[in-house]
Amino acid sequence: MSTVNSFGAQSTLSVGGTDYEIYRIDAVEGYEKLPFSLKVLLENQLRTEDGANVTSEQITALGQWDANAEPNTEIQFTPARVVMQDFTGVPCIVDLATMREAVTALGGDPNKINPLSPAEMVIDHSVIADLFGRPDALERNVEIEYERNGERYQFLRWGQTAFDDFKVVPPGTGIVHQVNIEHLAKVIYDRPANGVLRAYPDTCVGTDSHTTMVNGLGVLGWGVGGIEAEAAMLGQPVSMLIPRVVGFKLTGDIPAGVTATDVVLTITDMLRKHGVVGKFVEFYGEGVGSVPLANRATIGNMSPEFGSTAAMFPIDDVTLDYLRLTGRDEQAVALVEAYAKEQHLWHDPSVEPVFSEYLELDLSTVVPSIAGPKRPQDRILLSDAKSQFEKDIENYVSPRATEDVVDLESDESFPASDAGSVPGEEHEHKVSHLLSSGGPANASTPSLVTTPEGQTYELDNGAVTLAAITSCTNTSNPSVMIAAGLVARKAAEKGLTRKPWVKTTLGPGSKVVTDYYEKSGLDKDLEQIGFYTVGYGCTICIGNSGPMIEEVSEAINANDLAVTAVLSGNRNFEGRISPDVKMNYLASPPLVVAYALAGSMHFDFETDSLGTDAEGNEVFLKDIWPSPDEVQEIIDTSISREQFIEQYKTVFDGDDRWRNLPTPEGSVFEWNEDSTYVRKAPYFDGMPAEPEAVTDITGARVLAKLGDSVTTDHISPAGAIKADTPAGQYLTSHGIDRKNFNSYGSRRGNHEVMIRGTFANIRLRNQLLDNVEGGYTRDFTQEGGPQSFIYDASQNYQAENTPLVILGGKEYGSGSSRDWAAKGTSLLGVGAVITESFERIHRSNLIGMGVVPLQFPAGESADSLGLDGTEVFSIEGLTELNNGVTPKTVHVTAQPSEHSPAGKQTVEFDAVVRIDTPGEADYYRNGGILQYVLRSLV
Repeated sequence: MSTVNSFGAQSTLSVGGTDYEIYRIDAVEGYEKLPFSLKVLLENQLRTEDGANVTSEQITALGQWDANAEPNTEIQFTPARVVMQDFTGVPCIVDLATMREAVTALGGDPNKINPLSPAEMVIDHSVIADLFGRPDALERNVEIEYERNGERYQFLRWGQTAFDDFKVVPPGTGIVHQVNIEHLAKVIYDRPANGVLRAYPDTCVGTDSHTTMVNGLGVLGWGVGGIEAEAAMLGQPVSMLIPRVVGFKLTGDIPAGVTATDVVLTITDMLRKHGVVGKFVEFYGEGVGSVPLANRATIGNMSPEFGSTAAMFPIDDVTLDYLRLTGRDEQAVALVEAYAKEQHLWHDPSVEPVFSEYLELDLSTVVPSIAGPKRPQDRILLSDAKSQFEKDIENYVSPRATEDVVDLESDESFPASDAGSVPGEEHEHKVSHLLSSGGPANASTPSLVTTPEGQTYELDNGAVTLAAITSCTNTSNPSVMIAAGLVARKAAEKGLTRKPWVKTTLGPGSKVVTDYYEKSGLDKDLEQIGFYTVGYGCTICIGNSGPMIEEVSEAINANDLAVTAVLSGNRNFEGRISPDVKMNYLASPPLVVAYALAGSMHFDFETDSLGTDAEGNEVFLKDIWPSPDEVQEIIDTSISREQFIEQYKTVFDGDDRWRNLPTPEGSVFEWNEDSTYVRKAPYFDGMPAEPEAVTDITGARVLAKLGDSVTTDHISPAGAIKADTPAGQYLTSHGIDRKNFNSYGSRRGNHEVMIRGTFANIRLRNQLLDNVEGGYTRDFTQEGGPQSFIYDASQNYQAENTPLVILGGKEYGSGSSRDWAAKGTSLLGVGAVITESFERIHRSNLIGMGVVPLQFPAGESADSLGLDGTEVFSIEGLTELNNGVTPKTVHVTAQPSEHSPAGKQTVEFDAVVRIDTPGEADYYRNGGILQYVLRSLV
């Protein structure tokens, strides 16, 4: 709460007969040169100036921002609100509930643990596509969701009543980011403060990296780990350096046949190559006004894929039109317009702000693209997709015993499998194969698959076994969703349908999508080729794919086939989508439909036929691709303001299932010791009132040596739990049947499962072992250092009080803002992570859990220094933190051990300490951010 007004910025704005207190940014010299995003930060600083956390010197520094300087000025950003999804939200509420007990133990008031900033959670990450391709798929999946997650949902219902200013959007409503832009976001917030009504820019942090989707609406916000979100809820500002801002100029118009997905994949490719980690990206120029709000949201959504902190679009008439369309009341829209114009936040395309760096894209040059097979920035022109696939498949297949090439093409009529068939329909298809069209001959043998109805087909490498219209990136965008429906309609009219080995899923981002599908009749067209709605939630993009078609899964695993998934998501990391699928491709929703029809990545849409129509004519993609006018006509006739008002008027109420959940009462939660979903967190066990002194790390062993681009998915997978892993064994020992294991993501309220799941991704490659995938390491507590589960080795090390380190490469911790990637690392006993570079969120999360992030000297790596992971590490210089000083470097010594190769020498180097702000140093001294907050409250 502001107690200082050094700049005389307080003023009044009258809108529609209502007076609002505002803090004028033009009270600060230099404001007019700032990019839009930094103007929002400037207002935030003026409004929260208190002379301690936020000082006049910091505000002046922001006004005098040097676009070309490297970030060096720390500011404290206080977001207007916190938005969460349930995967990361459940552990947040577990931690808050645990903190209430810890406060009580330290002699404090448990009710002090209460959100001071409004917090909203959308339960969208728990529905799994168990059933698909049938009319009752949605209803049955929701039933199964409640059966699996009843304990978690009861806990969240308790939180909704026990904590003030905490709201929950129940399951089956939509994807958090779509609900955010369509309903929760205000653009300009209004809230009583000190007896007056105050207006200020809506800002937020979220427990999902794709919180940046709201940037498309002009709302500054980004993803943080759950631990940072908890601190923000409890009134702690987000410590940050004033960032560099990259200006991205848009010109031209998107050509016919090109989608918003193609644009965002192009931008992702460009910005990854440019390098924007830790920076803001801001779009400007004459082309901005022609970018629809849904496309802006699509671009903002993939900010984590570029690597930027935020990807902002300014406020303009397009923003106002979208707010009206989505049911915001006229006073709210009027406030947005008046405030933005009064505060110099309104977009003027004729004015070019000062930026740190500049890029430009002529939208007319964008061409259809996909991305894969394992990273969102690996863009492939659609015209090159087949040839590039033939190169990439070499990395995923085993050499074939013979190089004979057999022609396996055939024409035959097969019904789809029972799990995904369109009732009563049979369809013609042509089976195409990797080998039959000149693909690589070093592939595993294709498998002959028999459906439950007794029909057969050949399954080979490159088969598309999962085609999913999924994820916030695209399901919020009517243009691509309607285009997908029209491709389905035209395909069905020509007698085409999906191949029988393709699992097809549709996961709308909100019920408004279903409304306009039903109004236009496109729902029936999608269903006719197998795309039935499986749930309203994240589904496939988070790895909630459910089982593949049973006989397909059996063939894949029996023959080690390298099959593929095509999804309209934003994440395609290895092992994320399905354990059966090795190669994952991002594509627009209409291309997802097209690949379901093609059935293989070994397919050229320009030259290969999708099948034949009733007259025997070959059908190509161009024959069923809709024109922009066709798409726009359905948008104009099927989407209305009333739909949004109707769907969101009861958004927090939930269905009968939600309302009838038994809900615990009281301000302190009563833990169920038998629960395998929700358990009291261990972070505060035995915590003293005063922090203990920081110590150096000595005698540490390497738990894992990892390569480049290790994601938070590798560190803390969200998907399926395998029975033969420590997490699976734990659940089995607690009487849980394998079919009820659920996912790692859904069990994030239970630290016992999550510790065992840390570094348990099936595609993780620990370089301490040779050509081994999965959550394994060498256990140097045992003679000879045998292969062991990482969790088991960790327990042995901790029993001997041996500290642990992780060695990594470039972009360590990229991907989702997954707090358990840091929590699990800490609870495994890891004290330091040494890498070539970190992604932003994971680096700060490590500090938030008391793990020090260190970087090798510039230009060096574990390999260049000769580190193989068998050494014993000592890290000296951390004790400087006890003197109030954050060392720039620490001295690392890696000595050979009895497990090291003969003749190995001691390696010494100075590692860069990535504790970047004084606030982060305070967190580290306290053993973590939650400990710091708890002590400050007591």
